[in-house]
Amino acid sequence: MRKSKPLFTLLHHNQNQNQNLFHLLLKPFSSLSPNSLQQDLPSQIFTILLQPQWRKNPSFNTLIPSLTPTHLSSLFNNPNLHPLTALNFFKWIHYQHGFIHTVHSYQPLLFILVRNGFLRAAENVRNSMIKSCVSSHEARFVLNLLTHHEFSLSVTSYNRLFMVLSRFGLIDELNCLFKDMLNDGVEPNLISFNTMVNAHCKIGNVVVAKAYFCGLMKFGFCCDSFTYTSLILGYCKIHELGDAYKVFEIMPQEGCLRNEVSYTNLIHGFCEVGKIDEALELFFQMKEDGCFPDVPTYTVLVAAFCEVGKETEALKFFEEMVENGIEPNVYTYTVLIDYFCKVGKMDEGMEMLSTMLEKGLVSSVVPFNALIDGYCKRGMMEDAICVLDSMKLNKVCPNSRTYNELICGFCRKKSMDRAMALLNKMYENKLSPNLVTYNTLIHGLCKARVVDSAWRLHHLMIKDGFVPDQRTFCAFIDCLCKMGKVEQAHQVFESLKEKHAEANEFLYTALIDGYCKAEKFSDAHLLFKRMLFEGCFPNSITFNVLLDGLRKEGKVEDAMSLVDVMGKFDAKPTVHTYTILIEEILRESDFDRANMFLDQMISSGCQPNVVTYTAFIKAYCRQGRLLEAEEMVVKIKEEGILLDSFIYDVLVNAYGCIGQLDSAFGVLIRMFDTGCEPSRQTYSILLKHLIFEKYNKEGMGLDLNSTNISVDNANIWKIADFEIITMLFEKMVEQGCVPNVNTYSKLIKGLCKVEHLSLAFRLFNHMKESGISPSENIHNSLLSSCCKLGMHEEALRLLDSMMEYNHLAHLESYKLLVCGLFEQGNQEKAEEIFRSLLSCGYNYDEVVWKVLLDGLVRKGYVDECSQLRDIMEKTGCRLHSDTHTMLSQELNGT
Repeated sequence: MRKSKPLFTLLHHNQNQNQNLFHLLLKPFSSLSPNSLQQDLPSQIFTILLQPQWRKNPSFNTLIPSLTPTHLSSLFNNPNLHPLTALNFFKWIHYQHGFIHTVHSYQPLLFILVRNGFLRAAENVRNSMIKSCVSSHEARFVLNLLTHHEFSLSVTSYNRLFMVLSRFGLIDELNCLFKDMLNDGVEPNLISFNTMVNAHCKIGNVVVAKAYFCGLMKFGFCCDSFTYTSLILGYCKIHELGDAYKVFEIMPQEGCLRNEVSYTNLIHGFCEVGKIDEALELFFQMKEDGCFPDVPTYTVLVAAFCEVGKETEALKFFEEMVENGIEPNVYTYTVLIDYFCKVGKMDEGMEMLSTMLEKGLVSSVVPFNALIDGYCKRGMMEDAICVLDSMKLNKVCPNSRTYNELICGFCRKKSMDRAMALLNKMYENKLSPNLVTYNTLIHGLCKARVVDSAWRLHHLMIKDGFVPDQRTFCAFIDCLCKMGKVEQAHQVFESLKEKHAEANEFLYTALIDGYCKAEKFSDAHLLFKRMLFEGCFPNSITFNVLLDGLRKEGKVEDAMSLVDVMGKFDAKPTVHTYTILIEEILRESDFDRANMFLDQMISSGCQPNVVTYTAFIKAYCRQGRLLEAEEMVVKIKEEGILLDSFIYDVLVNAYGCIGQLDSAFGVLIRMFDTGCEPSRQTYSILLKHLIFEKYNKEGMGLDLNSTNISVDNANIWKIADFEIITMLFEKMVEQGCVPNVNTYSKLIKGLCKVEHLSLAFRLFNHMKESGISPSENIHNSLLSSCCKLGMHEEALRLLDSMMEYNHLAHLESYKLLVCGLFEQGNQEKAEEIFRSLLSCGYNYDEVVWKVLLDGLVRKGYVDECSQLRDIMEKTGCRLHSDTHTMLSQELNGT
């Protein structure tokens, strides 16, 4: 073995070459600047390694935290560094300083060892390098490195490579490597064949697995428990349980003991096809066979019972495993968390997560994502964000799915500023938006009628290499139709071919619906014929849209006939189909025929929903038959259908119309008791009848269209005063339901819509005096109205109030306020407000689109826009290159 040269000899070997090095030794490291420390790091470490007692050098405490694989590569490429010193240093920094080695830090060490003939040490490093792979990318990197640099691989190295390629599902690479092994004359052993059999069984490729199984026999090896257990897994993957059970049965005959994994694989296979009874038989057989259920076994059964909704049985097995001293793992808890979230038991799901955290089990993003998804689907966005914060506290990194679920949740609530702001969070976490992200945001923006921003995001999506799909275009067509811009929607539809997208039944249906809503029925029918001509078959939704159109045309009998046509296209009538027809029949108060359709609907296996029954309740209420309406409500509850606010609104209005205001408020109490939030329309109806009662007492006639509740009557909000609202509150308290934040929110929003701001602010102050904190919705309703009306002082006070409550103001309000302040000549305040909005976490691209382009540039404030652009650049706001180009062109007038 070659000995290291003494430090003195090395330093004087080449005096000129080592002059700088000698001075470096004399210079204390503490005097080096941070930049020089980074640039000179390999040289500094090399100098220390030349010392006999290098491990004790205190400078390492400063140097090692800054060390990277690139520095190691530079260090190990130094020809004067002894290979064994490099190896010892490599091991020492891991054990002593916790340095995490990656495949990229192993590479230079492997090269220096091989280059200097330390082949046994190189073999160990090579195997450790293979073992350190944490992704398919790293596995491919190691494979290419070891197979393209003519390393002489042993059977052990091949086997380790097989295992890592199998772990990441790199099957093609695995098969090629096995051929290379044979071509290199390296004879595979039992581990080699078993790894190949298992890898193919994991993906259900039993045919190839059996080929390797035959190779195993041909080479003279005897199958062991691992071989048979892998085959059981393979057959279970393709649901061939008969063959899986045959393998299971022959194991003892072949002298192979069945183990927990053999049983668990087979139990899982039975559970996958819903044969839980057979799975349980195997479970109870385990002990007789000398095997004992472990965590995976119990988890499989817990998951199976959760899948079929048998919560009691799932929890029984969970408790049994804990009682038997078997500690549930991350997957066990995740299965239960996922189940609780799906059935709406969010508290139980959170409790499970808390238990995981207490036990220190949480290292995966999966249970957090399950909870976030559960909260988002129920609109509980504050709770979802709390889970995200919990992830950060527990050092679990969110992934793209985490953000996609949050974005989807905010989009459902039409909180698009928060949804778009999450794009910034993704970039901060070094995550890139994917097609799901873009489509979800485009859908959300379209539903919120922010089409300009949706189109701009669509362009960014293309720039980022994503191809818009049918779902993308469907969002635009549907939105434009709902906005009454059917011709624009048609243009988008016709542009599909240019963009290499095919029109499907959803795109056709969206445009047909648009034509029907615009009462362009002939265009709708022509498009339907074109749909059939182009071989795109309509679905039930298409027919429902046409039915609704025919109803609006007054062609009820044609609508009835269309139901028969549906069967020819294999499109079954849905709840909505029957409900459209029932609603139309009930307009004529033909209850007998409506009930006949209801019976037909049920007999066809289509269960009525809340909308179907609402049609009957509306019809009864129109005729003043409130007893029958209430009986229908009881029937709905007995069928386990949740009542929505519209049913309650119908009843409230009906009681109001016959002068029974106490009964109307009694319905309001029922809403509160069942957890159904009264809508703005609910309060509008109550105010309408209170105003009607007051004016009648004063002998003043008033026509408030008392029977119609289909529209939010603007006149009610315009003539409402504080006295009427006080009467509303008193009546509520009398009936036992105290006004809450939702009450104030709906009232203030109604008043803001008709610009009745004096009363809205009076209510706002009354709410705070009553000890109720304003919600974000209340703040935004008031702020938006103030900005639209140019009430800048009030808007600024509201912004301050929102900051106190940590509420996010809508970007549209910021746009109006900034533009308004510039119009007033208050540049300093405009810039101050703009700086504050940049710290709120909005998506910076959207800030440019809305505030700078749609706001300032559109109003001709180009210089002011340029100043705000400079503020963004100085603040370090990251813009998409396409947005940056768009802004530059607007500012330069090109």
